[in-house]
Amino acid sequence: MKKNLLTLVLLWTTALLSAHNVMDVNTRKLGAPIQSTMYGIFFEDINYAADGGLYGELVKNRSFEFPQSLMGWQAFGCVELKNDGPFARCPHYVVLSAPDHKDRRTGLTNEGFFGIGVKKGAAYRFSVWAKAPKGNGAIRVQLIDEHSMKEKQEFAEKTVDITSADWKKYTITLTSPVDNKHAKLRIFLKGANSVALEHISLFPTDTYKGRENGMRRDLAEALADLHPGIFRFPGGCIVEGTDLETRYQWKNSIGPVENRPLNQNRWEHTFDYRYYPDYYQSYGLGFFEFFQLSEDIGAEPLPILNVGMACQYQNWEKEGAHVALDQLQPYIDDCLDLIEFANGPADSKWGKIRAEMGHPAPFNMKYIGVGNEQWGEFYYERLKPFVKAIREKYPNIKIVGTSGPVPEDVPDNTYRFEDGWKAMKAQKADLVDEHYYRDEAWFLSHGLRYDSYDRKGPKVFAGEYACHGKGKKWNHYEAAILEAAFMTGFERNADVVYMTTPAPLFAHVDGWQWRPDQIWYDQTEMFKTVSYYVQQMYAINKGTNVLSLTMGKKPVANLDEQDGLFASAAFDKDANEVIIKIANTSYEPREVSFNLNGMKGKRAAQTLTLSHNGMDDENTISKPRLITPQKSIIQVEEGKGASLLNDKLPPMSFRIYRIKK
Repeated sequence: MKKNLLTLVLLWTTALLSAHNVMDVNTRKLGAPIQSTMYGIFFEDINYAADGGLYGELVKNRSFEFPQSLMGWQAFGCVELKNDGPFARCPHYVVLSAPDHKDRRTGLTNEGFFGIGVKKGAAYRFSVWAKAPKGNGAIRVQLIDEHSMKEKQEFAEKTVDITSADWKKYTITLTSPVDNKHAKLRIFLKGANSVALEHISLFPTDTYKGRENGMRRDLAEALADLHPGIFRFPGGCIVEGTDLETRYQWKNSIGPVENRPLNQNRWEHTFDYRYYPDYYQSYGLGFFEFFQLSEDIGAEPLPILNVGMACQYQNWEKEGAHVALDQLQPYIDDCLDLIEFANGPADSKWGKIRAEMGHPAPFNMKYIGVGNEQWGEFYYERLKPFVKAIREKYPNIKIVGTSGPVPEDVPDNTYRFEDGWKAMKAQKADLVDEHYYRDEAWFLSHGLRYDSYDRKGPKVFAGEYACHGKGKKWNHYEAAILEAAFMTGFERNADVVYMTTPAPLFAHVDGWQWRPDQIWYDQTEMFKTVSYYVQQMYAINKGTNVLSLTMGKKPVANLDEQDGLFASAAFDKDANEVIIKIANTSYEPREVSFNLNGMKGKRAAQTLTLSHNGMDDENTISKPRLITPQKSIIQVEEGKGASLLNDKLPPMSFRIYRIKK
């Protein structure tokens, strides 16, 4: 009887141990440094990310420069459009004149971006460049609710007196007594004298850092809360443009905001099933503001510039669509001049413009990307003179090239990923930008992607990535957990992966063309997706050095052999803490144990966990915190020769442990 009982106990113990997934963490030996740029953000003006989004301007088509000059405006009475205004690159303005009857009205109403969002008690700065041909005139400026059931449509109003026949800037402040997501701005001519109006603008006074030409505070703060190490801008496909004429040109995006020319946004017309004919780039959020924002949030700026090619998706190798090899010098000069704008002394040609804009000190830019998602010989041949010129004049600037829009070669693959890497190695690019938008199966099967990369070649920049979700391309919980699992491979391979920036940052709930995205918003509110929280969890728990973490002497990233677990470990020298990240991608709980070799004794581990039951659930405007990371504490026990952490992971979850060494 005793013998049978002992056998049962042994069998039960063996079964219990086999159900555990035991991992070894070597805390004695520090591995590769983890770059400060490891986790970052990628901005592209898609989904109304700039105008109507991060950029604080509330007026659409403020300088009447849209091809249909009054798009976004409703004009009534005697309104005349002219094009000899005070700003050479934005010459249009309107003249309001008195109607022929005292009971008629002249004026304008602006609809904003899906409405002008205002908050109760908040102040809004209205400004306009104006003149009165007779030396004086006036306008009434109102915030209105056209659908109000109250006696008056207007809920805030002030008069602006125009006191000169010459162009001058006038500013007033309107305070909203109500919350309204769909208000409008209305301007009435007051009196009989005509007035001319140009660059009509409305900003919240409470912008990020309080800047007059500033960012929407809640969205900018959400970026800062990600603690990004790198900030890639301004795109994305807008770097290329539908054609070269509509490519992003950084020199048009600097200087006085009133004189920055309009640019067509290629995302206006790219998807006819998500078509927005009023989507243009005002360049109010320009390269100076991008550099300034990078500095504000503590991220290294990574500008991407055009390599002399229009969008290959739309143009392929069409004759005349791209710049001839012997005509690339203006594009090369754009790169060299940008480096001077960012880093040059305040008395240099381009450094002087930066200083005049309010930043005499250099921005200390270290990286530049040349080309976005390009591929093939068309790209490789054009990149060569850029690399040569940048290396000769600015040898310390690190150059980012691209391997194209797909992450591997497949049969009949036009994009030739492997050829891209060979070309970047041959040209000695410092980093290679890889992009992958893939389904669940791809993310689950590529946990070991970077373990076999060449350690002596260029470093990896995962510049765009997201788990789409097969057949459900939105920001649902399951996709975020699979991204978290995949990212353990970034950390484990920090000797070759130097930068990562996930899918585009922003999307307006009423005006999106592309998803998934990190942050969604309407006119006054926003929410952070589960993918955002995954990125934040990694960034604030990055550590300084990789630690070896294995199960059965293998990396924990093999879906078939390791119970759906993906894990990595790091050490934080500053906090003297071991950091373990682990994702359970199975639909069952998983028992795990970590042998913390090099540590002894009991202690507490701080935990941060993403866990949720609904795989298709997501955060929304109405439920912005439905799924968020939760903090807790777990005890670390005394093990055999090492501290031992035992835990049970919920199904489809991601957890981080921080343990004092």
